[in-house]
Amino acid sequence: MRSSFLAVLLLVAAAVGAQESQLGADFRGEHERVGQACGNGFKGIFGCAEELFTDHPLHIAVGSIAPDNGFGAGAAFVAHYTPNEDWRLTWDVDAIGSSNASWRAGAYMKIIHTPPQHITVVTTTSGPPRKSKLAVRQYTVFNVYAQGINLNNVFFFGEGPDSAPANKSIFGELQSIVGGNAVVPVWRKASLALFGEINGRFVTIRGVNGQANPSIDQLYNNVTAPGLSSQPGFAQFGEGIRLKPIFFDDHFQLDYQFTFQQFAAGSSTYSFRRWIGDFGHVFPLYGKTPPGPREFNGPDQCAAAIGGKCPPTSFSRNRQGAIGLRFVMTESIADRGSVEPFYFQPTLGGSDINGNSLLSSYPDYRFRAPNLFLVRESFEHSIWGPFGFNFMADQGKVALTRGNVNFNNLNNSYAAGFTIRAGGLPQVYLLFAWGSNNTSHNIVYMDPALLGGSARPSLF
Repeated sequence: MRSSFLAVLLLVAAAVGAQESQLGADFRGEHERVGQACGNGFKGIFGCAEELFTDHPLHIAVGSIAPDNGFGAGAAFVAHYTPNEDWRLTWDVDAIGSSNASWRAGAYMKIIHTPPQHITVVTTTSGPPRKSKLAVRQYTVFNVYAQGINLNNVFFFGEGPDSAPANKSIFGELQSIVGGNAVVPVWRKASLALFGEINGRFVTIRGVNGQANPSIDQLYNNVTAPGLSSQPGFAQFGEGIRLKPIFFDDHFQLDYQFTFQQFAAGSSTYSFRRWIGDFGHVFPLYGKTPPGPREFNGPDQCAAAIGGKCPPTSFSRNRQGAIGLRFVMTESIADRGSVEPFYFQPTLGGSDINGNSLLSSYPDYRFRAPNLFLVRESFEHSIWGPFGFNFMADQGKVALTRGNVNFNNLNNSYAAGFTIRAGGLPQVYLLFAWGSNNTSHNIVYMDPALLGGSARPSLF
């Protein structure tokens, strides 16, 4: 793979060498960096991996596509353009495929407002100096994207908290998303920002035969699996707020997100509305934690600052000791005669279709319904280098009606294991989970975005 990738870089560099542009210079620079990092034999293996999997404008793309759809590999292309001091544009284009013929391909553009920040120097003749008010800067970011994903193994057990493992069925899903969103800071001191989105969503559901489990159309119909018989196109809108203040010298961090969404179907039978509340609390034991996804990065970027480079693989992004507490609530509203399609309903169990681990001791996609409630307690601490220890405890359930979103009859799950956070390489989870009803689950998952990169559009 290394020699093939070097050959591609050499051909591209030669093609643009006659009249070098900014992109040509980027390819030439990457060719030089890869040649230097990968020409040192075994001693340079980590530096070589860093260049091959994170450098730009071209690198190898890897990551889990979706639960039970395999590990994907492919290529990613990253480019940027800075027209002036106030704006910066970046593009990510990537495509990966897995051994079971599932795939994902997408193009993602970011338009980042970067006005110069004016710094005033104030001197005092007596007394202590004023406390610095410098903080991590927030930017206005506009995202435009088009993404397609094809999944050949998605499971459906029926709707609601009382669905039975014996009713497990399988289906395939093809979903295309075209749209955009914006994050606009409105109160930087409190890290408060407004969020808005508009998406076109186009889904095709198909039965899958010849597998160990029956095809979804053999066990369910349009009543027991709403939306199974037909899948209209959707115009999906969303509005929300993001609040991420830090208190007590970085010993207490909040990550509050509240979003209200509207799904307007070509057939009003499947139109519905949904609100999502995600309230995260982190208590760093030593007053420092590495940053999470950065809004100005695309999914194939891992820079620590706008225009910067990815941290080297020798740099660990593991938490230096942190306790977390998170509450997630989702409720859907449909008018009389309308219903939320099953393929847009959130799930608990194993990992959901976006790869989020929730009630991880249960099988993937185990519980599915329009409404969801989850409480998570977590602890993470670095061990050595890029390796860290992670423990999570989940209590949650799904509900067919909003009135049942409460603390009653919660399912329990626990997970413990290791995380790997090395430079900008995708984060890796190696966990064993156990929980109520004698459930257990091994989780091996590689994040589909580079560490520090922003997430791709949600599939529900």
